[in-house]
Amino acid sequence: MTVSGLTGSPSRCCVRIAVSSSSLLSGRVSNFPQALKPVGKMEVLRLGRSNSQRKSYLIKCAMDASYGDMADQPSAIFPRINVRDPYKRLGISREASEDEIQSARNFLIRQYAGHKPSVDAIESAHDKIIMQKFYERRNPKIDIKKKVREVNQSRVVQAVRSRFQTPSTKFILKTSIAFIVLGVLTVLYPTEEGPTLQVALSLLATVYFIYDRLKTKLRAFLYGAGSFIFSWLLGTFLMVSVIPPILKGPRSFEVTTSLITYLLLWVSSTYLK
Repeated sequence: MTVSGLTGSPSRCCVRIAVSSSSLLSGRVSNFPQALKPVGKMEVLRLGRSNSQRKSYLIKCAMDASYGDMADQPSAIFPRINVRDPYKRLGISREASEDEIQSARNFLIRQYAGHKPSVDAIESAHDKIIMQKFYERRNPKIDIKKKVREVNQSRVVQAVRSRFQTPSTKFILKTSIAFIVLGVLTVLYPTEEGPTLQVALSLLATVYFIYDRLKTKLRAFLYGAGSFIFSWLLGTFLMVSVIPPILKGPRSFEVTTSLITYLLLWVSSTYLK
């Protein structure tokens, strides 16, 4: 028996077709007496049907038609299934909106729907991103770098910074050594009246260093006196309201205030323009 008129690739489906033996059928028909009437078409079909119950053949057929291939195809595997970063796994940026996140998830799910581990990896990345976005809305994070940049660009800070300049490294070392020595003397040898002598020496050092840079006596005296008053008042305020007692002793308040004053005077005498 020949099957023709079908084209395609081999398929899984098969059809069991009952085939009667042509020799047996012809033998049965030829044995009828000549005197009898010819056997009708229905009798031949019944005879063929009874023979088909005894013998049949399994025929593999080519049934892949134009509506699609029915053969097994291996499911596509998500290539970023093992990527730990959920944003990189979905292929989106960290600034992506919720619509973009949902669109990326739906697209990947449709593309890799036949592979369950890939679908699970895509769903897991999507859930992590959604939970992170929800947490960021509930607990907004402060961008420190952005805040510092905004402060540095403000007019007040720009005006203050314009009053300072960076001197040579040799000059910075000279002023640093002078005020460190004053600080050590204040801590090691505090008097009953407080570090009065060391504070007076810090004022003279400030005026001297400012004059050494600017070469004008009037500006050196004005800058030095103004820096000393401002530094002492600020140091006292910090000790009273902000900074807890650090040193122990009867003159710990005056000593700590003097150290803060030395630090501010060092900045003024070194960098003030």
